[in-house]
Amino acid sequence: MRDLNEILAISADRKGGEAPIFADLEPSLSPEEIAQVPDDRWLAEMTRSVFQAGFNWKVVERMWPGFEEAFHGFDVDRCAFMNEDWFDELCRNTAIVRYPQKIRAVQQNAIFIKEQTAAHGGFGKMVAAWPGDDFAGLLALLKKDGSRLGGTTGQYFLRLMGVDGYLLSRDVTARLIAEGVIDKPPTSRSAMMAVQAAMNTWAEQSGRSLKEVSLILATSCG
Repeated sequence: MRDLNEILAISADRKGGEAPIFADLEPSLSPEEIAQVPDDRWLAEMTRSVFQAGFNWKVVERMWPGFEEAFHGFDVDRCAFMNEDWFDELCRNTAIVRYPQKIRAVQQNAIFIKEQTAAHGGFGKMVAAWPGDDFAGLLALLKKDGSRLGGTTGQYFLRLMGVDGYLLSRDVTARLIAEGVIDKPPTSRSAMMAVQAAMNTWAEQSGRSLKEVSLILATSCG
């Protein structure tokens, strides 16, 4: 596994310098800022990420005002106690994408958020307190206790919420394989732990965030 600066040199050579690599990088939120994000916004972005997965994300963006209205501003209590009449109504609502399994996921994720809020005083507080060197563990929690939040869906969701972390895109995965960290796209717990260890090493070597490390890996291949 090469030093991150060596991989950065590959990226800079491909992109015409370091500046283009980081040109569009948005800084992550601080733990204090993450802790203040209200639960309804966590549910909203979970929903956006779930509906965009495997679908034309521009369609979801165009219809988003309809989602906000249909789910009553993503009121967590109201969504958690969705009854069958409301569920059936949502499945017929042309203002949103009518995908029953994903509509049901809104209710299931509202329950997930309520559980974490009961334990930590807010979903944002739970995320803010999560150790930064165990991003894989946070992803595992989303996959286990959330609904349809596994794989890159959970990763994109956390990125949208300003959480520092990595995206295991095709290009990032290709670099991880090239560096001998994994031998195929990571799906097992042991593979994800190997990814996390490598990411932590590169972050410690360079003083860069996980988001920056992820971007360097991606641009070295894609």
